[in-house]
Amino acid sequence: MPHISAKRVVIGAQAHVPLAEALHRARPDLAVRGSRYTDVTADDLAWGDTYLGFRRPTLGTMGNIRWVHCTGAGVDAWLLPVELPRDILLTRTTESFGPMIAEWALARALAFSQQLLDVARDQHRREWNPRDVAMLRGTTAVIVGTGDVGTHVGRLFRSLGCTVLGISRSGAGEGSVFSECGTVTALATFASRADWLISTLPLTRDTRGLIGRAVLGSCRNAVLLNAGRGAVVDEGLLPEALDKGWLRGAALDVFETEPLPVDSPLWTDARVMISPHISGITTNEGAAAGFLECLEALERGEQPRWIVDRERQY
Repeated sequence: MPHISAKRVVIGAQAHVPLAEALHRARPDLAVRGSRYTDVTADDLAWGDTYLGFRRPTLGTMGNIRWVHCTGAGVDAWLLPVELPRDILLTRTTESFGPMIAEWALARALAFSQQLLDVARDQHRREWNPRDVAMLRGTTAVIVGTGDVGTHVGRLFRSLGCTVLGISRSGAGEGSVFSECGTVTALATFASRADWLISTLPLTRDTRGLIGRAVLGSCRNAVLLNAGRGAVVDEGLLPEALDKGWLRGAALDVFETEPLPVDSPLWTDARVMISPHISGITTNEGAAAGFLECLEALERGEQPRWIVDRERQY
């Protein structure tokens, strides 16, 4: 592990002020500069040795930065389409987004099963339309990604009586949560059994477009929920998938382009629920704590446990 001297920290984030304050409270010996990532300058990167933020600065260089700590769980902004130079250490947040994303997914599944959007429209029109509503109990949730987030999602759905199946790179998943697991080669087969197809995957070279025509075409009136990364799903296929009945609905928190372009047909499709990438939000406390944990490990001459695997890209 090469020696990393973290003395001058550049924060590139919307919440740079509270993050800087948190670092000053914990480590007054650190020199800190902060701004939105779009406002980070070449002078900042020449001055700093460490960068703290979710997104890459909009410059073509990282200057004298030797360590980047990503404040989100997904590090695709640092690896795709151009990888951060390998002589720069890349670590990620320690914060678990599993509980928050699990609640996001459950809220959307309940909204579909209880027909909350239709009921709300009826109320707005002052129309009394009795309807049959379904329960989650007895349905099948296929969770694509059985790591920390996927396990939390699965645990919550299982607690309500759902059968929970998992797809992962290794084909493994926590036995108390997943009734059955398979590798990505089995994804289309598993998707054919899904009432809820839930993606929690990071974006890597292997996951881009994974939920494409073969998978969507295998679905049988499922609801797609995506809280991982937008480009894992072939977004352009979603209108066709909805029209052909492969999907009966979709709840999307992430998109190939963010913000979602105003001319996207997804905005006006009554079968689609859109949220602005809020299913798992980094807290200021979590961002600071994760950075400080990695910093303390480096100062002890140890490799941080949150170092990013450049081959797996997470």
